[in-house]
Amino acid sequence: MKICRFNNGRLGVVDNGQVCDVSEALNLLPGCGYPFPRHDVLMEHLDEVRAVISRLLPDAERLQIDAVRFDPPVANPGKIVAAPVNYTRHLQEVLSDPNLHHDNQINHIERAGLFLKANSSLIGMGDPVAYCQPARRTDHEVELVVVIGKHCKNIQAEDALSVVAGYSVGLDMTIRGPEERSMRKSPDTYTVLGPWLVTADEIADPGALELTLAVNGATRQQANTSDLILGVRELIAFATRFYTLHPGDLLFTGTPEGVGPVVPGDRIVASIQHVGELQVQVVGGAE
Repeated sequence: MKICRFNNGRLGVVDNGQVCDVSEALNLLPGCGYPFPRHDVLMEHLDEVRAVISRLLPDAERLQIDAVRFDPPVANPGKIVAAPVNYTRHLQEVLSDPNLHHDNQINHIERAGLFLKANSSLIGMGDPVAYCQPARRTDHEVELVVVIGKHCKNIQAEDALSVVAGYSVGLDMTIRGPEERSMRKSPDTYTVLGPWLVTADEIADPGALELTLAVNGATRQQANTSDLILGVRELIAFATRFYTLHPGDLLFTGTPEGVGPVVPGDRIVASIQHVGELQVQVVGGAE
């Protein structure tokens, strides 16, 4: 099932090129008072919501995909966890190019560890990437994103897929420079997610997905998740050795070789096999 959020909080299912409005299913979610949950309640109750969605679909209002504005498919991730240099060729690419590493220490992912991106950087396909730091270079990075569906800590790799709610296409936009990754990757709009979430039951093997990224029609990144240094199972297990993961947490799995700069006016199209295609415009940011 392809589940989306659209038009400022409506809930939809993508079917045959249309968005079926199943917002009524949100009534199932528990009411929340202060202090609010630190996780996403839709992802926590996804199985129950899907059961209601199945009953609503036959009579749901249908809208054409190009007539809706896509919000991030996960509204309230507790945290955004990301994997650096998790493709061998990208690791080699970064090590060999001073414009990418800026004398930062670059290590194999198991030595470098993971990093966190600010939740305030998250947008959906309906918003543009607002170019930050005009005097600096901003690069595109396409990534498979794992959406966590269950609370988990110290999980084993062989059990890791059992905690996955689904998958989405992500862009980890990056300012090049000497600062820590979390700072350079966390400006407003620098985490793009969407256009929808594909539930885990539709992806037999997250380690065998083709992914591509093009800028203004020219392909720049093309790889397969089979090239990941740490695969999805291993990444989830690695993350839970340090963090408790909660429903709605996002795990960006890393980007392949081919990263490159974008400027205002560019259009980015990122796609992942069996997951979807994410399109976003780059615009000038506030000075």
